[in-house]
Order: sequence, then structure tokens, then C-alpha cells
Amino acid sequence: MHPRARRLTVLAIPALAAAGVMLPAAHGAAATVTGTVTQSAAAGPRPAVHEAADTATEQRTVRKFWTVARMEAAEPLDAPGTGDRQFAAAGSTTGSAGSAPAGASAARPATVAPTLTAATGTAAATARVSSRTSGSSWTAGGTVAKTTGRVFFTVTAGSDAGRNASCSGTAVTSANKSVVITAGHCVKLNGAFHANWVFVPGYDQGNRPNGTWPATTLLTTAQWNSGENMNYDVAAAVVAPQGGKSLTDVVGGQGVAFNQPRGRQTFAFGYPAGGPYDGSRLVYCSGRTFDDYLSSRDQGLSCGMTGGASGGPWFLDFSESTGGGLLNSVNSFKYNFASYWMFGPYFGPEAEAVYNTAQNAALT
Repeated sequence: MHPRARRLTVLAIPALAAAGVMLPAAHGAAATVTGTVTQSAAAGPRPAVHEAADTATEQRTVRKFWTVARMEAAEPLDAPGTGDRQFAAAGSTTGSAGSAPAGASAARPATVAPTLTAATGTAAATARVSSRTSGSSWTAGGTVAKTTGRVFFTVTAGSDAGRNASCSGTAVTSANKSVVITAGHCVKLNGAFHANWVFVPGYDQGNRPNGTWPATTLLTTAQWNSGENMNYDVAAAVVAPQGGKSLTDVVGGQGVAFNQPRGRQTFAFGYPAGGPYDGSRLVYCSGRTFDDYLSSRDQGLSCGMTGGASGGPWFLDFSESTGGGLLNSVNSFKYNFASYWMFGPYFGPEAEAVYNTAQNAALT
């Protein structure tokens, strides 16, 4: 990350190999899924794993902590007053603007063939975008309205330590039926994992129609864990069952796709809480992605969502009629000089390793 960067929310990238796709299970489906995962030829480094509320007593305490008042007061983390980049809900940065983030190779994998070109030193200033919306309320319901939710947590390190904040996340199809995908800075920031972490699927103007789900385990990429490398701003949470049911038994789960071609039509969702939004409603953007040629290896999308949208899903093959799709990135960051663009990480072996470790985690 860069010193002149501000946070917003989302990210990741690898060396491409075989395409891997997990298809979505039907709402309330059994543990088996309706598709298979093709593993990448080269596995990424082992994800960082952190125990959260892993006892019944801790889970009760966390649920009680998140009163209506605390959720309404939670905000995206403060961003520095100056900078070229901002995250959708985070605070500290590293590196230097205009160069590749620490630990990232400046060269893209040869197998990644950009389908859109950047315009003279600016990230896809002339990118072609079809069926575009830059930040509208989602009113069509469907699977996405149940599987997407707000994430709440307490920051434990840095200048925002002790502050209650919010991000976004998504319930996905998984072997243990309990996995939420979000951004790395939505689980760990300033070298420390967040506390009091919960997922509220289907959050709507303060209502929690599908409950409040405390995390038992938080996971992120090795690169985000060790140096908060923006190219790997990806995370997952395993949440505890409630009332004898697992998360996707209650809300269903979206599919997840890895190692996919770039430059595809994409729908992004989240709960932006920075003005002009207030975090009360699910918002979406749509268009064709383009490569960031400035200082990351992320993909960009024309999108006006603000802080709090961090960690919200990017879908391929999204159906506006059913609200289902294949999660293929998350909201991660924006450049201050281009608030109309949102950037998200490429889902390769590192993101896949986080997902696979999460879906095979034991429930407590």
C-alpha cells in the first residue's frame, strides 16, 4: 500500500493456471454443492488463520455487544486527509505511490491478457463500459439480497483502535456452509486482527432479518497478513451456526470463481456508509472491468460506492432476475483523483487458498 493512499474496501492476484469455479448451491441446500472446484496448478502460500469468538460464551457476548445503536453508529475508518488512494473502510498504508506495492512484481503474468487498454498514464480512462450503473439501490431482491450483508467489528490497533466500524461481505457456497468472503482490511489492519467480528446478512435500514453471525475464525492471505499488500486484500470468515443451522442453510450461498479472464461484465454490491450513503441499504454498480495500470494489479470498475462498501462482492455471470452469480473479487480501494472508479483484487491461487482453508475449517 502507498503512503499517499486512503482506504475504501477490497483486493488480490496470482499466476494463472487452470480455471476454478465453485457453482452456487440452491437456497437451503444440503452440504454438497452443485459444482466442482478445479484446483490451481500452483497453490499460494498458506493463509493466516486467527481464532475469533470460538466458544459459545464468546459468541453470545459478541452478539450482545452489537446493539442497534452500536451498529447505527459504526462507520468506515477515517482516511488520511491527503493521498492518491483510499480504501473502502481502512486506515494505514505502506509503499510509494506510482510503483507496484511491496512484494508485488511489476510485470503481469503472461497468461493475463488485458481486454481493455489504459489511456496515456491513466487507468483505463477510455475503457468501454456496457450496462453501467455507478451506485444505485438494489431493489430487485433475489439471492444477492440475502447473501450480501454488513460486517461489523472493533478495530484493535492503530489510530482507530477501539473504534467500531463496518464493511460488507458475502455468504458463499462452502463445504461447512459457514463461509463469508470479504476484504483483508475488513478482518485485519495495522498489524492486528479486528475484534467483535459479526456478519449481518440482508441488513436493511437497521433490520437484521437473518440474524447476527459471530466469526469463529478469521482468515486472510499471507501477503496481506505480513505486509498489508494491496494486491492480496482478500479475507474470509467462518461463522458459528445458530439455532442448529449453518449460515447458508438460512440465506443460501453464492458461487465463487478463481483464475478467470479479465475484462468481463461485472456486478458489484456493498453497503456504502460514507456520504451520500448511510449504510442502510444494499447498493450496486455494473459494467465491464479494466486493468489498473497505475500502482496495482487489480481490476477496476466504474462505481460511485463509498466507505463501508469494502469487502462487498463482484460477480461474474450475474442474473438480475435471480440475484445469483459467481463471486470473483471484492471492493477494495479507490484513487482520490478518480472517485468514479472502484478497484478489486484478482482472485487467483492466493484467494483460492483462503477460500479452501475456510470451507474446510471445523465449526465450533
